[in-house]
Amino acid sequence: MLSLRTLLFCGGRNVGKGLQSNNKSPHLRQWLVKRGQSTITAEVGAPTARAAGAVPNAASNRIVGRWLLGCSGLVVGAVVLGGVTRLTESGLSMVDWHLVREMRPPRTPEEWEAEFAKYQQFPEFKIMNHNMTLPEFKFIFYMEWGHRMWGRLVGLAYILPTVYFWKKGYFTRSLKGRVVGLCGFVFFQGLLGWYMVKSGLEEKPESHDVPRVSQYRLSAHLGSALLLYCASLWTGLQLVLPVNKLADTARLTQLRRFAKGTGGLVFLTALSGAFVAGLDAGLVYNSFPKMGERWIPDDLLAFSPTLRNLFENPTTVQFDHRILAVSSLTAITGLYAYSRRVALPRRARVAISLLTAMAYSQVALGIGTLLLYVPTPLAATHQSGSVVLLSLAIWVLAELRKVAK
Repeated sequence: MLSLRTLLFCGGRNVGKGLQSNNKSPHLRQWLVKRGQSTITAEVGAPTARAAGAVPNAASNRIVGRWLLGCSGLVVGAVVLGGVTRLTESGLSMVDWHLVREMRPPRTPEEWEAEFAKYQQFPEFKIMNHNMTLPEFKFIFYMEWGHRMWGRLVGLAYILPTVYFWKKGYFTRSLKGRVVGLCGFVFFQGLLGWYMVKSGLEEKPESHDVPRVSQYRLSAHLGSALLLYCASLWTGLQLVLPVNKLADTARLTQLRRFAKGTGGLVFLTALSGAFVAGLDAGLVYNSFPKMGERWIPDDLLAFSPTLRNLFENPTTVQFDHRILAVSSLTAITGLYAYSRRVALPRRARVAISLLTAMAYSQVALGIGTLLLYVPTPLAATHQSGSVVLLSLAIWVLAELRKVAK
């Protein structure tokens, strides 16, 4: 096509020259010359225009990445608010689950009395809160209501932009699968939350313990929230952060493996905290580094069969959380020391340094929470610190990731 246009242009020039030589139709000659030049310019410039079309793709990646980072921030808010709800024992105040109807809280005195009457029919009021007044009930109700509304906000923040970006063509094929998975996980997280609450509303005549949700369901609910957060943060960082061009040496490969193992250990430690919260295990032994007068308490394996102790014995659950926390601190310290021997860009070094500093701060918060008998503000800060620590671990992994081939 280009050769044909060039031929026509040259022919036009020859015709123009012929006309010029005869001093006839100068306007026709000028038109033929301009027509040929504009045609060739359009053909030669076409690849450049097509190449420029790649710029919106990079821009859309930044937009999607920032959106996912914003969604991960909302998930952090849900985790923190859920922890405070648990610490204030507010999670069982709403005894019904409706996707839309419960978005409007009670307003009139009659509606509040009706809601309070429903709460009075369940074990938590009968066993623990039988002297509770209506103003006290309103406090725990609003705590749980705020947590549920925040969860709905998280769902909308994932689903509505997904529909918009999908129509705009901002997603690659692989990214479409990830985003659909994230949206499905949000829906699953909501159902799992209600399944958890139901376990605390059930009558248990054979049990004389205080009503609480199942520690298994609580851990599953927290674990799924952390997975949603990690997946959103990781994907967002991949789209926003430029990849570091690192020399692929044996030490760097070992550092990557070390960082992955450390990140997994941090995640496991955070998840074990859900069992501590679910069993109120932080109130069992309030001393450190020993548990009471012993390094290993006598009732560590008091339950039978032995496996039950890992998930149902408060002493064992606290002991395991201590071991995991100290192991995470040791691993992060080792990661920091090993990273000094590897040539890394400044951003990666900053990420590892912040991870190390946060690890020591988190352990200090945990010890303080334990020694002071789990005060709500300090305990909430400790729970939030676990998410910060996990975030920094993911950032380190994002900085050390390989360049895609």
